[in-house]
Amino acid sequence: MDLVAALPAMKLDKLYESTFICEAVLRSLPPMAKRYVLQMLYIDTLITAKSMEEWLLPDGLSKHKVAIDRLLQLRVFLEVTDRKKETSYKINPKFQSNIQKYLVNGGTLPREPMPLSITVRLPTLEDLETYASEQWECFLLQLINSAQAEKLTSFSSSMIKVFQRGLLSARENEAPKLTENGFQFLLMDTNAQLWYIIREYISTAEDRGVDPTDLISFLLELSFHTLGEAYNLNTLTDVQRIAIKDLADLGLVKLQQGRKESWFIPTKLATNLSASLTDSSSSKEGFVVVETNFRMYSYSTSKLYSEILRLFSRIEYQLPNLIVGAITKESLYNAFENGITADQIICFLQQNAHPRVAQKIPTVPENVTDQIRLWETDKNRVEITPSYLYEDFPSKEVFEAACDFSRELGGLLFEDSRTMRLVVRVEIIRGSSLVAVPEQSNIFGWIHKAHRVVLHGLRMHEVATMDEITLMRMEESRRQSGTIQISADCSSQFLLRKPVLHLMQDPHELT
Repeated sequence: MDLVAALPAMKLDKLYESTFICEAVLRSLPPMAKRYVLQMLYIDTLITAKSMEEWLLPDGLSKHKVAIDRLLQLRVFLEVTDRKKETSYKINPKFQSNIQKYLVNGGTLPREPMPLSITVRLPTLEDLETYASEQWECFLLQLINSAQAEKLTSFSSSMIKVFQRGLLSARENEAPKLTENGFQFLLMDTNAQLWYIIREYISTAEDRGVDPTDLISFLLELSFHTLGEAYNLNTLTDVQRIAIKDLADLGLVKLQQGRKESWFIPTKLATNLSASLTDSSSSKEGFVVVETNFRMYSYSTSKLYSEILRLFSRIEYQLPNLIVGAITKESLYNAFENGITADQIICFLQQNAHPRVAQKIPTVPENVTDQIRLWETDKNRVEITPSYLYEDFPSKEVFEAACDFSRELGGLLFEDSRTMRLVVRVEIIRGSSLVAVPEQSNIFGWIHKAHRVVLHGLRMHEVATMDEITLMRMEESRRQSGTIQISADCSSQFLLRKPVLHLMQDPHELT
């Protein structure tokens, strides 16, 4: 619902003219927010914020704030402040009216399904689910690696590039590579992936001459159609007819042609659009079995899942309906370097556990999950902070003034009064907020001009603060390879990378 919340107030109010949109928004609200809506549904007067806080239990304040913030974002609640600056709330009149009608009259279908005498034989629910998963898999394979896709969708190359934006990075004369967001995208469940693609699709709607509000309205309305029923294409507007062809490529609907009429059949992907992520993912049948010896068996024929498993495991051999692999330290390190976290890997294995092990607690052996987290901790035990080292201060007073100034900006990482050396964060030097310095400090002679920083009379080195044990290990690595330059004094706890600049002229002379 972030798409809906981001709309301007006028467009959001226009959306609430549809009962289906109001119901979809109500479904998406947190439990406490739903309770507030139902409590205030038939109250036309303002309710003060203090009065609502009296409804709470002592430990419910944090949930209350989350609920109110969400209701205000979606303009379900309208905030009113009186002369005494006392805050009150009331329900959006259009939203209130439609929910009242829904409760009194019951839900109705957006459009009537076609009679069986015209459609004759429709696909079964199992066939529809197979069709939807195959279409979605083909689309994702085309998205990340078109060479692996058995058939291509009808999306234009420009539209595919829009979907790939943020998921793939490409350099000249190089094949596109998955970004950190791309790796994380593949580990999401299907409903989260679908909403990511839909957000990108809607974000470019205006470029295609389509109002985003119409698309959002149609997508949420589509989720209230009956799964497996046929609906006439002639009941759609021109914008909806164009959108329905794109949705068919994603597997949300199946298009069929009769002798005289054409129709679309919603799949489970479409009917789950307005459902919460947990509701839609809990019924998914998995395929992965993980053993205590870190071996992994995937009972799947999907090329997409094969590519996903390669992200964090070593595939040993692959049969038509079975993939055998192992979770190793090296394979996980590669995953961590690509931005995948241990929790994402564990969550993926748990969500996609084979039915034979899905009922067990835990679904993934504890020694495997613990070791995955330990390897991640081992990988990330050292935190490198980009920073700058200053030395050769002309006097003790200038050094102390520089320390005080850096401390005020919140960027002081290290100071050594004996050797008069100072380490500060890179953000202080490169930050756009650094425009001028109080004259009384008169420390570095800072000049922020054309994204350069000029330092008066100081030698600056680019450094990264690290812990002492790591410095010793890297000093040993330097002796063996000669590729890393380490400060001779390990107690100072910083790693010298390279001299960046050494300007001795008076910065005030620069124009």
